[in-house]
Amino acid sequence: MLGEATGRTTAVPFRQFVLKIHSRCNLACTYCYIYAGPDRSWRDRPRLVPAATVRRTAERIAEHVRTHRLREIRVDLHGGEPLLTGPGPLLDQAAAIRAALPATCTAEFGVQTNGTLLTPQILDTLGAAGFRLGVSLDGGTPGLNHRRIDHAGRPSWPAVTRGIRLLTARPDVFAGILCTIDVTADPAEVYRSLCALGPPMLDFLLPHANWSSPPPAPAGRGMYPTPPGAASRTPYGDWLCTVFDLWWDGGPGPRVRVFTEILGLLLGRPSSSEAVGLSPVVALVVDTDGAIEQVDSLKSTYEGAAATGLDVFRNSFDEALAHPGVAARQQGQDGLGAQCRSCALMAVCGGGNYAHRYRAGATGFGNPSVYCADLERLIRHIAARLDATVALNLPFPNTA
Repeated sequence: MLGEATGRTTAVPFRQFVLKIHSRCNLACTYCYIYAGPDRSWRDRPRLVPAATVRRTAERIAEHVRTHRLREIRVDLHGGEPLLTGPGPLLDQAAAIRAALPATCTAEFGVQTNGTLLTPQILDTLGAAGFRLGVSLDGGTPGLNHRRIDHAGRPSWPAVTRGIRLLTARPDVFAGILCTIDVTADPAEVYRSLCALGPPMLDFLLPHANWSSPPPAPAGRGMYPTPPGAASRTPYGDWLCTVFDLWWDGGPGPRVRVFTEILGLLLGRPSSSEAVGLSPVVALVVDTDGAIEQVDSLKSTYEGAAATGLDVFRNSFDEALAHPGVAARQQGQDGLGAQCRSCALMAVCGGGNYAHRYRAGATGFGNPSVYCADLERLIRHIAARLDATVALNLPFPNTA
């Protein structure tokens, strides 16, 4: 069961706008690709987005919506940690966008937070304004979150657990949990502990890495990718397969985005994630100084990789669509390297996350993902489980 391959030559308008509200974070997670990565542009950004940038960004979004007659868009308010501002600037940004949009377009608003600053008052205020909040966590126990510390080295878990309890009591506001995979952690413990927090959605993210800066391998295995003859060439694929089986066989539970994306692609549906599939990227970032940038994951590759040289004061979002970096990520199969184009899993894998293909030098992003073998392992495993379910005429679990 493999989806159909697609190429693309016509630009697709942006439908997701990631707006940076605060450029700093109150945590110092040891694996953070923004503050501990190669791109240091955050140092020169305003800490808090100025009011003039808020207004101009809203006007640019409305301009793009009118130009392309969009009926709905998504706006995600990020940081750093966006709640460092308090709820006021978030409400101001949402109000400015709603006031600028034509009546024919609706906007869905989200906030991605580390959860440490949540209070009942913040949840009430943002919930009343129609926001939904997602939380970044490494698991549902203190030990699993040992890498998420503050700038003094203190654990964030005591504050996070208070925030999660508040969110669990507000399912109308709780969007879900993003979890960056620690391949040394027990996948069953991670999955079950996160499920115990009651999220409506989970998304497991491969650590941002590439061929020039490989992902960490399990202890005792040296640098990743694992050399031939080692115990496993696919530690991340194995980890995700374990979680998939728990999810697939475990009865009602949260939606797991990476799994539902792959299942949909195997059944011929388009993707809605940059992690897999060939659907064009439809998201862009506006930083606190008004700079228009590509997605943050590119900052894990090299200094300036996400930059476009454009900003909301001088440039439209249509100009950003014409930027070579954006255009490359809207080309479908034509934007992949030769090895990916010849692969039987191309339409489902889509080359993986664009940032994970990078190799310093002439090839740039024209490579398979550094997680190529892991993605193949996971996709083939999910396809086999799906085929077995179809063959036995069983209902699909956990896919609602």
